[in-house]
Amino acid sequence: MVVKVLVVGAGSIGRRHHDNLQTLGAVASLRGWRGYGAAGLQADLRDHDAVVVATATDIRKEVICAAADQGLPVYVEKPLSFTTEEVELISTCTAPVAERSMVGYMMRWHPAFRELARRDLSDIFRFSFAIGHDVTQWRQNWSFAESYAAQEKGGGVLLDLCHELDMAQCLFPGLQPDEVLSQGHADYPGVDLASFVTLRQREGEAAGSVAMDYLTPRLHRRTVLHGTRQSFDFDFAAQIYRIQDRAGERVLDLPLERNAMFLDAMRAFLALVAGQSPDPVERLPRLDRVIASAKLISEAWQNRRFIGLIDKELT
Repeated sequence: MVVKVLVVGAGSIGRRHHDNLQTLGAVASLRGWRGYGAAGLQADLRDHDAVVVATATDIRKEVICAAADQGLPVYVEKPLSFTTEEVELISTCTAPVAERSMVGYMMRWHPAFRELARRDLSDIFRFSFAIGHDVTQWRQNWSFAESYAAQEKGGGVLLDLCHELDMAQCLFPGLQPDEVLSQGHADYPGVDLASFVTLRQREGEAAGSVAMDYLTPRLHRRTVLHGTRQSFDFDFAAQIYRIQDRAGERVLDLPLERNAMFLDAMRAFLALVAGQSPDPVERLPRLDRVIASAKLISEAWQNRRFIGLIDKELT
């Protein structure tokens, strides 16, 4: 059976998913939302088996629920939404197809994260996740000011780089935000350029932080976990992964080819669409299983407290 997938959202991530679907043997149709709208969507839904939603965050609910109403499984780019109310509405409207749907928490396919996910982390009492890079250096011919990232609703670094919040929730279930401190910009009211989130598990087993920014000149991405029996210092940017335990210190060899993560995710989605079990993947981000992550992200975004402004030219 050849699966026909409608990709809604023709930005860089939508185009990547479209191309990867074709590589995997699916028939993919790419549609930009601008000039397309609800009428075009309804007409196309009848001709497809599944939908990939890669639009701006503030218009995703309409596409997701329209697809689910037609019984079509969905692959939704992160974040699911920026409000907990909308996360709950999406959870309700997708209930009939949620077991065959996914959210694009791509880092769950990263070999270093999968290494952490398969381990017993019950002794970990403190953690930190951090990611940042100058947003004006991301891609050629790309403008922050004209992008989704600069929008007051659905934009900002906390939503854009929310993989770290998902990883934290995935490894330490039951996390809730204690405090969210954000820094903005005078030209972009309500948009956070840097955010620092403190988190704790409801039962108090572990606590930690997630920091993200649009500012640092050089890409950094690091996860550090401290436990009573073991510790982990994983530098995702440098691809250096250190483990310390009673046997001593060792460095793991976990090579990464970035598009392989996207291909693996789309391969798993196609398996779900076809009613098959994907190849074993630690903590598969099936839609019905990741509502806790989606809520954590939306709660953190809604509870941002802006403490200052960054003086940086953003183009």
